[in-house]
Amino acid sequence: MEQNVLSTTSYIQISVTDEQKKYARRLVEYSLRHHKIANIWDNQNERFSQTRIMRYTGSLGETIFADTYHLPRPAKSFGATNGQDWGQDFLITSEQYAFSLDVKSMKRRTGNLSADYVLNIPAFQLHKVGSKTSHYFCISFHQTESEGTIASLLGFIDKQALMNGEVGTLFLKGTDRIRNDNSSFIFHEDTYEILLKDIESPVITEYVRGLKGFRIKYLL
Repeated sequence: MEQNVLSTTSYIQISVTDEQKKYARRLVEYSLRHHKIANIWDNQNERFSQTRIMRYTGSLGETIFADTYHLPRPAKSFGATNGQDWGQDFLITSEQYAFSLDVKSMKRRTGNLSADYVLNIPAFQLHKVGSKTSHYFCISFHQTESEGTIASLLGFIDKQALMNGEVGTLFLKGTDRIRNDNSSFIFHEDTYEILLKDIESPVITEYVRGLKGFRIKYLL
């Protein structure tokens, strides 16, 4: 199967189907009803109410990644007692390499993404005992009036490169972070911040090119 890798300033977009959204929603609702496992943000009142939507976004990202690259869909959502994956959403192997992927998904207001937009990963996830992650894969979702939900597949981040300081920046708990629009927030925990321009672009196959809504986009 022919594969192509885009330049590091490129990413792909595809449409999200209603069936994919329903599948992710079922995973989350089951986990919320039957398996209560604490989230890292449960002690932050302003984020506690977001538990359902954050789990849904994560489960939808995993479902999209699986369908895009012909992998088994997730059978559990975060919160299922026997569904913890230790940072290994997918294990991808070849004759030369083995990648243990943790899919990181987020919602944004737009699919026109800037090179200086960021992905934040809590530092404890990188240093967690028993973590299997070797790479992260970043997906962003946004809503449109004409096409519904669109997924932007941004690509890969090497965990070791992040830990070594080759990509990203580590912000310590309590740091006052000023955004480009001059608004600010305080980090509640040690956090790695990665610029979208430092994310390695995704692999494209002929199957991916044939997915509904497929297009190649470039970081602004």
